[in-house]
Amino acid sequence: MLLGEILHRGVIKTTLESTEKYAVIDELLDLLTDTKDLTMAQRLAVRDAVVEREKSMSTGMEMGIALPHGTCGSVENLTGALGISQGGVDFECLDGQPAHLVLLLVLPRNEFQVHVRTLAGISHLLNDDKFREKLMAASDADAILKLIRKEESSSIFDGFRRRFK
Repeated sequence: MLLGEILHRGVIKTTLESTEKYAVIDELLDLLTDTKDLTMAQRLAVRDAVVEREKSMSTGMEMGIALPHGTCGSVENLTGALGISQGGVDFECLDGQPAHLVLLLVLPRNEFQVHVRTLAGISHLLNDDKFREKLMAASDADAILKLIRKEESSSIFDGFRRRFK
């Protein structure tokens, strides 16, 4: 599944308020419950799964990206939220740098192929320095969605889409 299919305006926050990783996870989970993408009961189960995953191994990547994620049996559809932090959040990233783009993913249990394909697509998308800079500079959720969907529809992304259909 492509990121542009997962995200919508209500689950994108261009100015994360929190500066600590578990508070950022809570902030993004709040977006998912506020938009009814998750029920309150699901939120609690998802938070437990994401925190457990973070404690076993940080999801801080490199290049200012963190991908906190977890699987949950009560969640039927892959969903997610994106937050941007200009100041950065310590997600124990592999390169020792703070995360500025934090993408929380919630995956249904037993959907391993979807999980792998989605993470691969996101990695492919966010690997481009200029694209990440555009996301960081975007003024609002609509601008972010437009950037993501345009990039995912570009010819550069064609090979990836064919491989992972």
